[in-house]
Amino acid sequence: MNASEPRRRWWPRSVRARAALAAAVAAAVLLAGTGWWVHREIYRKSTQVATEQAAVHVWSLVDQLKEGVVPPRTSTVPYEVVATGRRTAVAYGGGMDDFHPGTHHVMPAPTGEGAPNFVRLPVNRDYNPGLKGDVAGGTQQVVSADIGPGELSSDAAAALGVAADARVRVYVVVLPSAAKDITESTDRMLLRAGLAGLVLIAAVAYCTVRIALRPVEAIRVLTASVNASDPRERVTVPATGHEITALATTINTTLQRLDDAAAQQRRFVADAAHELRSPLTTLLASLEVALAYPDRTDWPATATTAARQTRRLQALAEDLLLLARLDTRAPVSDPETVDLTALASQLADQYPRTDRPLALSCDSTAPAHVRGNHDECERLLRNLLDNAARHAAHRVQVSVRSEDDWVVLTVHDDGPGVPPEDAERIFERFVRLDDARSRDQGGTGLGLAIARDLAHRHQGTLTLTPRTLGACFSLRLPRAPAPAET
Repeated sequence: MNASEPRRRWWPRSVRARAALAAAVAAAVLLAGTGWWVHREIYRKSTQVATEQAAVHVWSLVDQLKEGVVPPRTSTVPYEVVATGRRTAVAYGGGMDDFHPGTHHVMPAPTGEGAPNFVRLPVNRDYNPGLKGDVAGGTQQVVSADIGPGELSSDAAAALGVAADARVRVYVVVLPSAAKDITESTDRMLLRAGLAGLVLIAAVAYCTVRIALRPVEAIRVLTASVNASDPRERVTVPATGHEITALATTINTTLQRLDDAAAQQRRFVADAAHELRSPLTTLLASLEVALAYPDRTDWPATATTAARQTRRLQALAEDLLLLARLDTRAPVSDPETVDLTALASQLADQYPRTDRPLALSCDSTAPAHVRGNHDECERLLRNLLDNAARHAAHRVQVSVRSEDDWVVLTVHDDGPGVPPEDAERIFERFVRLDDARSRDQGGTGLGLAIARDLAHRHQGTLTLTPRTLGACFSLRLPRAPAPAET
């Protein structure tokens, strides 16, 4: 067989056929166990009935012998009567004559010990299985009863041809043929019923699974028609409330997430193109005017404008690359213990001064350690400080504190604040609430989005806390133990 060809398996590929096969195998195991138990019980019960019938026959023979009557040989049950002091049998019948008991008795002579329950008979070479009651030989179960010395009258002993003080024992062979016939007949009936039951169970399982999978097939056909150009298609949710309903609901939820992600991606691409086009347009216009009128161009001013727009393009490109990396949900690289208090104090002291008076302070001194990447934590805090400084009127205050297993950092400015209805919208990408602000001073519109993604990347949260004056951003990160001092 070619190595590239898939290896064939003996089990079917269809779910319906597999379910039918599994149901048939389970039913076969159950029916086989039940049939074995029924076989054992029927054989045991039939053998018990045959033993009880043999016991009744034994006591009937005992009653006849006590009256001095020799039982007839025409019996449906093999029996033999033996006595002490006598080489031949007192009486026999039911097929025992095939063993030539006229020469000597077949059953053991009676002794003072208990009678055996099983007796080994010589093999009957003239055995005819068509004759009822015929014994083939071998080890057979027997039922016996004794007539003790003195229990027979002299007349009865003389009629039987035994001594008056002889011990007489009556043997009746328990025929297993009836039990075997009943058991074999029951086995054949159970086998036919079992095969018919297996076929019925497999057919019912196949049809049931086929009917149950119809909604799945409908879901498959419908989801196959979903494409990137039209992801709004939704599957029909069955009203039965079973597992297919949960599957349909999950698929609809997944399709909705994909639709939202595709719409968000389209908006992101459109916004990014718009943001990139604005500085490129300004840069291109400035250079084209300078090239058209080189003698009347203020080249230092033109170079300054070009440098400013290039820096803006560089910042926007770096933010876009960072967002693309954060969207991959990669784990934090090189996690370490970071002291947020020290980092916030350092950034507040080193923050570049602006043309307008702005007081930026950090009022926390106690160490507050978290686990993460130092550069990413610094980028997160710097974005929060840039946003606060851009909107603050005179003051920005940073505070760090520990609450149970969390470290909480807040950045509060005294600017115009954020309307409650926009508390979540400001964390979206390319969102600016101050439309009148110029693009150069308003930033790229990605700072808060990057800050929230970095917070989530460090298993934390970033939210806007309601304040009467200004805006207050609250960052919560899991607290880490302080590093051991050396």
